[in-house]
Amino acid sequence: MTDENQNHDEPIIRDKRRIDPETGEVRAPQGEGADVGSAPEATDAAASAPSEDAVAEADEEQLTVDDILNAAQAEVEDPSAEHLADLKRVTAEYANYRKRTEANRELERERAMGAAVAALLPVLDDLDRAEKHGDLEGDSPFATIAAKLRASVGKLGLLKFGEVGEPFDPQRHEAIFQQHSDDVEVDTIADVVETGYLLGGTLLRAAKVVVKTPA
Repeated sequence: MTDENQNHDEPIIRDKRRIDPETGEVRAPQGEGADVGSAPEATDAAASAPSEDAVAEADEEQLTVDDILNAAQAEVEDPSAEHLADLKRVTAEYANYRKRTEANRELERERAMGAAVAALLPVLDDLDRAEKHGDLEGDSPFATIAAKLRASVGKLGLLKFGEVGEPFDPQRHEAIFQQHSDDVEVDTIADVVETGYLLGGTLLRAAKVVVKTPA
């Protein structure tokens, strides 16, 4: 009886240390050896399995330079509707830009030329007065110089206007005197005091005239 009681009273010691004191290795918990042993393998397998993004990137990296160039060439040869619309828009904008530039260039050219020709208008007025007094008749040196000067300004596009008998135009004529007459039905130029000049489409100077008005 005494031996049996002593056997039952002896404590049972279970060594649950994770580190084996003799070998220094990590012990596997009892009943979990299979799970613990298999878990790293599953984790490694999941980590080693390529993701869908990685596969897609790998496929993209397999594209060669020739593939990219061929795709670009195909897009150029067969452009989409969006590209065609952009091309048409750029072409139209460029055409409008050229038109505006040419129009502005022509306007600036006429303006600069008009400023230079305007300085010669007093000389041309003197020639007109000399012609009225008969000083430009014949082949005199004065008449030759006058003809050359008028021809030169004419090549530049200078046009004179304002003749007796023309209808009066307030946009181009400046009336310095009016007289009633039964001979006209509309306002008519009776005399030109100072000739008007145009340079292309630019009015350099209005003509000063005497106007006949219907009575």
